[in-house]
Amino acid sequence: MSNLYKCGWDKKYWFLLIVLVSLSLFIHIHFWLTPSNYLENEDIYYIWLEGKRIITGENPYGRVLMSDMRVNDKYATYFPLAYLFSALVQKLGFREFSDWLYLWRPISFAFHTGIIALTLRQFQKQGLWILGFVVSIIILLSRWSIYIIRVHHLEFVAIFFLLFSLVILKDNKKLSLLMFSISLGIKQIGIFLLPLYLIYLWKNGTKKRPIKEVILGICIILSIPFFTSLSFIIWNAEGFFKSIFFSATRLGTSHIENAPSVDVIFSQEFTWIIGFRAKLLMLFLMGMIYLSFLKEKVNIFLSSTMIMMTFLYFNSVLFLQYFMWFLCLIPFALVEVRRKK
Repeated sequence: MSNLYKCGWDKKYWFLLIVLVSLSLFIHIHFWLTPSNYLENEDIYYIWLEGKRIITGENPYGRVLMSDMRVNDKYATYFPLAYLFSALVQKLGFREFSDWLYLWRPISFAFHTGIIALTLRQFQKQGLWILGFVVSIIILLSRWSIYIIRVHHLEFVAIFFLLFSLVILKDNKKLSLLMFSISLGIKQIGIFLLPLYLIYLWKNGTKKRPIKEVILGICIILSIPFFTSLSFIIWNAEGFFKSIFFSATRLGTSHIENAPSVDVIFSQEFTWIIGFRAKLLMLFLMGMIYLSFLKEKVNIFLSSTMIMMTFLYFNSVLFLQYFMWFLCLIPFALVEVRRKK
């Protein structure tokens, strides 16, 4: 297993973690007092709603067929793991949106705490107690964390599984790949890291059978999204794939308007710069990062951070929760670079 579990009981680590968890609980509880009707325009409400639609026999991915693949009408753009979980919770008796929030809020808190625990541990292993505590506070109290706590997005859960996957990748590949698969099943933003995982498997696999290890790795990584999506693909393949790819074609104006990306600026003059064509610069830069990871001695934490930085800076659509992915990866990249030196 990872070094995360090899260290003994460290009183200083657990003391700092208890302090951080207590502070985190205080912040989360503050927003738990928000009435449920205040959140009915947020994604967490529509995740509950898609679960309700599944229970009533309605395909959550069917509505997108009536769209122009540009203007968003709260379509189901995630893989169905979160929607299926919502449906299961409602089947267990938590029928109302407020009931769903009572269950989701502690889950979000637990995984937010998990991110902090992983971060503090990485710095502790390098003897950077003070810096680790500061970084943990930043992740805990940054405006991006506060925003996610306030609107109850899925980010904390998806990011935790991604970070945990990267931490244990060297020591337990199969479990790491499964954790990455869970992260993608919750929210597929991490899909841009898939080539990094495959390159890692190719470079670090058995020399006699690197192709087999890469193929096995692909199967493990895609397992959760595939098996949770299979019934919906059979149900309505066109609706499913259009919903999943809607994020790549939606209007660039669905962003923080005072910080447009390069393609959004030039699309006003060159109207052909839309959809996938608008992503060409971003994909080119990501391709260069993949090449660097393949050819140069760059660790996967630094490469992952650069990939998420590229996504954050050049994706046509920008939402506040995207900043959290980048923020959580930066400390791991910095610590790994120091450790290598």
